[in-house]
Amino acid sequence: MTGPDEPADAPRSGDRSPWNWLLFIPIVVPLLTFVYNADGPRILGFPRFYWLQLAIILLGVGTTTLVYQMTKRR
Repeated sequence: MTGPDEPADAPRSGDRSPWNWLLFIPIVVPLLTFVYNADGPRILGFPRFYWLQLAIILLGVGTTTLVYQMTKRR
């Protein structure tokens, strides 16, 4: 969204940080099906698929937090 003072085609300065490229990690990792296409190893009785899904969630949260902290305006 642009404000009333900005033209509609004005680029926003915060969108060009190289840190934003890290946001592709939590998108690409779940697409790598060979990583979790097995039953073992099991952690606390859970097959690899289930605990790896929780790990992918933590990866996404961590990556998003890192990118936010590195790109926020001070």
